[in-house]
Amino acid sequence: MAEQKIIAVVGATGAQGGGLVRAIQNDESGGFTARALTRDVHSDKAKALAKLGAEVVAANVDDPKSLEHAFKGAYGVYCVTFFWAHFSPERENADAKAMAGAAKHAGARHVIWSTLEDTRKWVPLSDNRMPTLMGKYKVPHFDAKGESDHYFSDLALPVTNLLTTFYWDNLIGMGPKKGPDGTFAFTLPMDDKKLAGIVAEDIGRCAYGIFKRGPEYIGKTVGIAGEHLTGTQIAAALGTALGHDVRYSPVPPEVFRGFGFPGATDLGNMFQFYADFETHFAKTRDVALARSLNPSLQTLAQWLAANKSRIPLE
Repeated sequence: MAEQKIIAVVGATGAQGGGLVRAIQNDESGGFTARALTRDVHSDKAKALAKLGAEVVAANVDDPKSLEHAFKGAYGVYCVTFFWAHFSPERENADAKAMAGAAKHAGARHVIWSTLEDTRKWVPLSDNRMPTLMGKYKVPHFDAKGESDHYFSDLALPVTNLLTTFYWDNLIGMGPKKGPDGTFAFTLPMDDKKLAGIVAEDIGRCAYGIFKRGPEYIGKTVGIAGEHLTGTQIAAALGTALGHDVRYSPVPPEVFRGFGFPGATDLGNMFQFYADFETHFAKTRDVALARSLNPSLQTLAQWLAANKSRIPLE
């Protein structure tokens, strides 16, 4: 039996990385095995990955030496950053640079970098359609990833840039809210435009499909989505799953930005970017391609059927 190729997975206990580790370990004949990188090897999530047969290794993206050790001997490396853990674009940049450097040091033969657009290429800082945030960003969690792409290309790494998109899983926290009249409303600042969405687990499964097809995707940018749905369609899917009438309540982006929760301004700008550049997302987030990489790609309705109990009705 041929020796299995190791794929080192950053953020293995997170949404994207966990999906990739499970996809690798559940494919016994795939020729790959996962090395799951995590800060806490004793966490319940880390232990669950170990039970699947993954090698669980302690590593920290803020510690380049730990990454070099964790990437050593790996055929492939999956790189992802964690903006919502710290809300710092500068840390995103530093972490991307550290991962790229460690992958180069390890001689990785295939690197997947989970990235997003630098929205300033579409909406320059001088464009006042949306506010500039943190002094130099439009959508900080997008822009920081997009401006970090060069760390991988500068080192001439065998990289695939994987353009991800909105997680349907976020609907757990963004679910319908009950109004004074007893009806439920689902709110987005996207008018009648379509949102490109995907189940987080499916991002990891698609990444595994890219690793399996190897050289075909090295040096390329690949964008994935599970579906492109309007707010009305999302509300209808929520209503069917939850057994309540759920109506779509579109609001202007400036209203959404004023909701006041952590990251509201960033997300308000993000949804405006999705809406204003709907055609771009339709072109770059290819559902058929995602399904070819991951034949078990889920629709929103399928995900809701399995996860409706996790969505609070308030």
